[in-house]
Amino acid sequence: MARILIVDDEPVICWTLQEAFREEGHECTTAASAEEAIEAAGTCPIDLVLMDVRLPGRDGISAISELRRFVGDIPILIMTAFGDLDTAVRAVEQGSFDYLIKPFDLEFAIGTVNKALEHISRKRPISKQEPATDPYRIVGSSREMQQIYRKIALAAQVESPVLVTGESGTGKELVARAIHTRGVRKSGPFLAANMAAFSSGLMEKELFGHLKGAFTGADDQSQGLFRQAEGGTLFLDEIGDLPLEMQVKLLRVLENREVIPVGGSRPVPIDVRLIAATNRPLGDFLKSGNIREDFYFRLNVFRIHLPPLRERPDDFEELVRYFLIDHSPGISEAAMNTLKNRAWPGNVRQLKNAVEYAAILARTQTIRPEHLPGEESVSSESADPAELDRLFSDWLAEELKDSNPGDLYDKFLARFEPVLLKQVLTKFRDQKQPSARALGLHRATLRQMLRKYGMADE
Repeated sequence: MARILIVDDEPVICWTLQEAFREEGHECTTAASAEEAIEAAGTCPIDLVLMDVRLPGRDGISAISELRRFVGDIPILIMTAFGDLDTAVRAVEQGSFDYLIKPFDLEFAIGTVNKALEHISRKRPISKQEPATDPYRIVGSSREMQQIYRKIALAAQVESPVLVTGESGTGKELVARAIHTRGVRKSGPFLAANMAAFSSGLMEKELFGHLKGAFTGADDQSQGLFRQAEGGTLFLDEIGDLPLEMQVKLLRVLENREVIPVGGSRPVPIDVRLIAATNRPLGDFLKSGNIREDFYFRLNVFRIHLPPLRERPDDFEELVRYFLIDHSPGISEAAMNTLKNRAWPGNVRQLKNAVEYAAILARTQTIRPEHLPGEESVSSESADPAELDRLFSDWLAEELKDSNPGDLYDKFLARFEPVLLKQVLTKFRDQKQPSARALGLHRATLRQMLRKYGMADE
């Protein structure tokens, strides 16, 4: 039995709902305004609130925050005859569990209330000291992952550079963070940067810093990532995108443990541990000629290779259930089988996004196949690769009319990077975290790129 507070200024609705819930075995209290509801909540314990939006005086949604001071974290269901987007958004933002559109079927209302009560009965009490799911936790207990854990433990005990390899979305930054947090530098900073996000002109000053007046626009000096990570760890993702001349300079940094800021002549000592990563197969990595052998062997002192999701099927269910800890109470066998039978070219990152999408859609219900996002294909039917090649070739031909352009790569980034950023941000409604995740970038790197192109919102 539950104690339900019904808030509506129409006596007929209050009576009808009260009788229906009493037949279900619940105890009901009614109120005709938000003020009466708050007063009732302060005098008797309440398990669920069913409240109309249009009330005399204060509206129902604006009263939710004050009502929660008395009832705590219980389900509050909103009733409204004006079910527009604004009402839905306001209700969710104020912590409403769900809302019902008037006129509604009485059986549907009873079912919604029962689901809400079932949800709170399933909720496990969590102490204030207990953290939510760790966003940096590595999940998996398969034999493949046991080997990874062993290598992380070994790498954490030494200071040598580490090269982490694996496909996009396998968790290379998580491995770098795990090494850092379990090593002697755990009290120092951990900084991550994606080399693919920097143009060749920006890369040196981003890594090594610059002096005031070193170039046009250098109004202040900058320490650079290496000096910012002093006493800690610097993680450089997509290390294969480093130009050859930068590889020479970075090799010197690794050998001498010092950097020379742009515009300076005196080396600055550094105390930083370097962890690098690439998603390229090692064979292609060396055969491409885009990496110096001495630089590669200096990085590859200790290598950790992360297997793709398809090579660790024993971890699949564990990963799904971990991603659901803060969301839906469960997932059906049919939905789990649907996930297992899909290809996951984006690996664990793509699986996490799909599970979170389904959890948001299902809310408190058990996730079923219809809650899952559509299966993404590696190739796009709407984008013909030949057509894309032609368009790019036309652009390149126009730029090459200059007999000695000298800055094609920077022009390419300036032309196409803003388009990429804008499209991804639009898809994720300007939310930086999911946008950075989709791009394979750290949030700090995405913010730097947005500032670079004047796209950062204040």
